[in-house]
Amino acid sequence: MPLLVTRSLLATSKRIHLIRAMSSGYLVEDPKFSFLRDLGIERVNAGVYNGSWKGSGPVIKSVDPATGQVIAEVKTGTVDEMKECIKTADEVYKEWSKLPAPFRGEIVRQIGDELRKYREPLGKLVSLEMGKIQAEGIGEVQEIIDICDYAVGLSRMFAGQIIPSERPKHVILEKWRPLGCIGVISAFNFPCAVHGWNAAIALTVGNSVLWKGAPSTSLVAIATTRIFAEVFKRNNLPPVATVCQGGADVGDVLVKDPRVKLVSFTGSSAVGQQVGVEVQRRFGKLILELGGNNALVVNDDADFNMALDAAFFGCIGTAGQRCTATRRLIIHEKIHDAFLAKLKTRYEGLLKRVGHPLDEKTLLGPVHNQQAVDNYLKAIEAVKKAGGTILVGGKQIDRPGFFVEPTIVTNIAPDHPLVKTETFAPIVYVLKAKNLDQAIEWNNAVDQGLSSALFTRDIGSIFQWIGNHGSDCGLVNINTSPSGAEIGGAFGGEKHTGGGRESGSDAWKQYCRRATITLNHSSEMPLAQGLVFE
Repeated sequence: MPLLVTRSLLATSKRIHLIRAMSSGYLVEDPKFSFLRDLGIERVNAGVYNGSWKGSGPVIKSVDPATGQVIAEVKTGTVDEMKECIKTADEVYKEWSKLPAPFRGEIVRQIGDELRKYREPLGKLVSLEMGKIQAEGIGEVQEIIDICDYAVGLSRMFAGQIIPSERPKHVILEKWRPLGCIGVISAFNFPCAVHGWNAAIALTVGNSVLWKGAPSTSLVAIATTRIFAEVFKRNNLPPVATVCQGGADVGDVLVKDPRVKLVSFTGSSAVGQQVGVEVQRRFGKLILELGGNNALVVNDDADFNMALDAAFFGCIGTAGQRCTATRRLIIHEKIHDAFLAKLKTRYEGLLKRVGHPLDEKTLLGPVHNQQAVDNYLKAIEAVKKAGGTILVGGKQIDRPGFFVEPTIVTNIAPDHPLVKTETFAPIVYVLKAKNLDQAIEWNNAVDQGLSSALFTRDIGSIFQWIGNHGSDCGLVNINTSPSGAEIGGAFGGEKHTGGGRESGSDAWKQYCRRATITLNHSSEMPLAQGLVFE
């Protein structure tokens, strides 16, 4: 039989085998995925919760991006069901906000403890439905546990100020009060952590929370909400944390409703701008966590191996689908060639570690869906047309699911539109810089301003990097990766990244309204600035 015919038959056989595998049943029914049942996931799942589970909108299929197989189905919400959830969230806020803050903190503590019980199965679900490797999936759940712990302490500490008054027997007080219903619209790449950052803090300071997760990670949203709901029920409390999965029409209702006092949106800069305009139109409050085109700068005095480790994780982690993923690698010309050669070797060895996210040996999982593959391939073609060099990678991996090769691109100008565009895939553009001044200029020369990192041992370079004319990002790292962040600091970025801040530090203030209170405890009525009006 001719070789060409043999290859054709093999390819056809492979396709038939895949189709049969995909149609043989849902993963939720497979004993290998018993952790789904532990989380309450069934073949068909209601995607709306406001005290009871429902969902009368379109039924969608949740897909494992590593195989293309269906995990389970979700009955999404409708526009009317989103309105019902907003009404519920608005009403329960009034009861929840009257409870003492330390009591609210105790409930959040219990949520954290409940998440500890389900840390592994929920983390596995994150990996299965999103596509990130198991260590990252479990780590994402740990982020929510950590922010719950943080919020417990916050419940006894968040406070205003006592400010001296210029008038005798007067005092100025500052009080922070909750807003009401907080709407959270999260993206697929961190399907539960972003909700956790918002919810733990918002609940602690007295708000209710209504969540619309990405449709393609609806099972994570449902499983996480079940854990929250169980704690509220156990304490005879109303559904202070609700969810309504659905499409753009459902999200549009949340964005435009004036009862939703703050909208936290995570997604692209283009969609975030539209959300921002709609929320501002009704004078609502906003937290925008949008695009990132993050640079890692390696100075000539850097710890070579540390910088190499940071670049490898920053470019490869979550298959390049983190908001903080390294998109641009700016290397000092003195070490450029040696550094790039070492990085190329690591990339080439990575193909042995490609696999299913739930396989503990896997280091590179799939991108999330076919659209991500298409965007990757489109970018690769654009690189070739621009005359760039694909040093390693550049192809879709021939296996079931949505796998692509991590790619290093060289010989492309720092101001090329491709370099200035965030492609949500494992593609990094390598730039050769003459000095730190030039590296900082290139770091700041993109619209986005989320994360950045400099590797150096020079104290002067460190202070130049963090100074007024250094990196213009919200996350300005030194000798660590730009990818990822701890919960203790405020997370967010500048420029087209949106300016929002979530998680730690004083990000809690965004979920509150500030009242400045002047208290006169005298028997006279003096005016400010010594004004006499008589």
